[in-house]
Amino acid sequence: MELCIQLSIIMLGKQLIQNNIFEIGVPKLKKLFRKLKDETEPEEADSAHSKHPEQWDLDYSLEPYTGLTPEYMEMIIQFGFVTLFVASFPLAPVFALLNNVIEVRLDAKKFVTELRRPDAVRTKDIGIWFDILSGIGKFSVIINAFVIAVTSDFIPRLVYQYSYSHNGTLHGFVNHTLSFFNVSQLKEGTQPENSQFEQEVQFCRFKDYREPPWAPNPYEFSKQYWAVLSARLAFVIIFQNLVMFLSVLVDWMIPDIPTDISDQIKREKSLFVDFFLKEEHEKLKLTEEPAQRSQSSGHRSRRGPAASPAPSGRSQLGSSASSGSQHTSV
Repeated sequence: MELCIQLSIIMLGKQLIQNNIFEIGVPKLKKLFRKLKDETEPEEADSAHSKHPEQWDLDYSLEPYTGLTPEYMEMIIQFGFVTLFVASFPLAPVFALLNNVIEVRLDAKKFVTELRRPDAVRTKDIGIWFDILSGIGKFSVIINAFVIAVTSDFIPRLVYQYSYSHNGTLHGFVNHTLSFFNVSQLKEGTQPENSQFEQEVQFCRFKDYREPPWAPNPYEFSKQYWAVLSARLAFVIIFQNLVMFLSVLVDWMIPDIPTDISDQIKREKSLFVDFFLKEEHEKLKLTEEPAQRSQSSGHRSRRGPAASPAPSGRSQLGSSASSGSQHTSV
């Protein structure tokens, strides 16, 4: 109950009211302080420029952008409160959702009107924050298992119903959880002065699993205590492994990248590989063509001297024919 009250105060007071007021008030106060500081300094610009400032002057007067670390820290703290102690305060996720719906609009207004434009940086994921969230999620399983097992009567009720009950019901459960104490063994000065009962009280009952005063080992932990403790530890182990198995199963069933997007990425990779091979093939063709041309020109140059004697033979035949004609004419 104390943890439930603390979480309700944190989720309602700190998260929902205090943080949202700071989200609006702190940037406005810083902007007002900077404006007053600029007014106290001597103005170097002309009057026309001061009456009609340019947009970059107005943007320069805004609060500098300091990064997303405060925003991430706020979300990490809220995620820790919601997941670590959700068994004690089940309404924590509802208040966290309400706080986030309001904060989304406040952050949008802050980024648009109160802060300078941030520099865009391309990133693959949220970085180390994902590991922190994953660690808190795994640690919260163990914390909630111990909260359920130790601070509630869920396990003692099951142990009594299936191990000590005569008819399989919870009839007599309260009497089973109460131990005996001999009033005569109270220390001096701790006895009640006036009793509300007519007859003298010899024993009082208190909630614990202890041996009665007439047992060989009075007020020691009874067998029921060890049975309940072992059942609680077994519940922690079973609960932890079951939740971890379900989380792994859900993670396997719901991929990080949707199927259509993964298919599109594979298609783009195959097209890129085909385009790259085509480009390399064309480059190979361009490098092979000069070599083929040089080889063809080399073959032609080799064939030139071998074919040149033919015209000389013809010229010799022509000369002999002309001489023969001269002889005949003579």
